[in-house]
Amino acid sequence: MSYTGATADDCAAVVRRAAAVDDALTRLYPDAGCTLDHNGPFQLLVATVLSAQTTDARVNTITPALFARYPDAVALAGADRTDLEALLRPLGMQHTRAGRLIALGAELAAEYGGDVPADRDALVALPGVGRKTANVVLGNAFGVPAITVDTHVGRLSRRLGWTTASDPRAVEGDLTALWDPQRWTDGCHRLIEHGRTVCRARGPRCGQCALNAAGLCPRVGV
Repeated sequence: MSYTGATADDCAAVVRRAAAVDDALTRLYPDAGCTLDHNGPFQLLVATVLSAQTTDARVNTITPALFARYPDAVALAGADRTDLEALLRPLGMQHTRAGRLIALGAELAAEYGGDVPADRDALVALPGVGRKTANVVLGNAFGVPAITVDTHVGRLSRRLGWTTASDPRAVEGDLTALWDPQRWTDGCHRLIEHGRTVCRARGPRCGQCALNAAGLCPRVGV
């Protein structure tokens, strides 16, 4: 873990508390999961690529029409750019987004027969796909344990004293050391839900936080 001067006992205590936090969040958010509407790996991959610099809720407003028009990688690769940009316009940056999706469809069609690879290295080599997107797809479409570090997961991990890192890859490494793999995918969903509803970036609701009430949150930086 990215601590300066932490002892083995300090780290062991953080590991125990991290498990207790996830247990508490499991009780609070038993149905927490991926909030991008999708049916299968292809739809999840495309939706996650589109979610950069916008919200899942907004992506969900345009994907039904998008997937009706372009149901697979081959169709997406052959999309009329003007039509695709029109579908993507509500998200903004439609020119950039359309280019990424057409390139993504073409790569999937050419290299994987239109299928989405269930391999992190292969995923991150695809156009528009970074490690966070790859982890979302691995964890939620393929059942491969993966930690997704978005702004909520990073913020809560620092406030909970699990990491001092700001780089998402470093935060991912620290969470990997704290949680058993079976917690990784859904544990991140639970952190995201808690970050959206209680432990907000501005005005965190510490007085309404079950983790704070249970003495599980040291409120680092709050």
